[in-house]
Amino acid sequence: MLDIGCGTGMNFPLVQDRVGPGGIIVGVDRSAQMLAQARRRAVRHGWENVILIQADATAFSAEQISVEVTRDGGRPFSEVTLATYALSLMQQWENAWETMQQLTVTRGRLGVLDMQRPTGPSALLTPLARTACWLGGADIDAHPWKALERDSAEVRSASARGGHLQVRVGSKPR
Repeated sequence: MLDIGCGTGMNFPLVQDRVGPGGIIVGVDRSAQMLAQARRRAVRHGWENVILIQADATAFSAEQISVEVTRDGGRPFSEVTLATYALSLMQQWENAWETMQQLTVTRGRLGVLDMQRPTGPSALLTPLARTACWLGGADIDAHPWKALERDSAEVRSASARGGHLQVRVGSKPR
């Protein structure tokens, strides 16, 4: 499982059971400080199946990341690749999306969880959502899940928090 923009490793506890005893979790993030926290989390829980790679997913090629992963004992391609609240933080998120696709096996699963302005009655919370995204450095209007909708097969979608949170999962086509 490949987690692009893994930050402090908040997804790791949620996917440990899913990857199983023979599976590997690869976290990629450009921030050494975030990866240090992710490493502490993995050590604290005794997870020996976590590989952390410091790389900017918008600038490193899929090949460069793959080389780093295999050097550390992982597989060059992932069956599941996700980005959680990460792509909207990247000015050139399309590059990271391309990297995600290239690092995913054919028919592998891709997932994007990100944010947009709230909709419907929750639109009243738009100023709060915009401020929170601005403070965190996210582009609330990036809508990176649309790339997954465009490029993937068997797309499933969900939203939460008045449409503010957008979730898309799909399969990498042949």
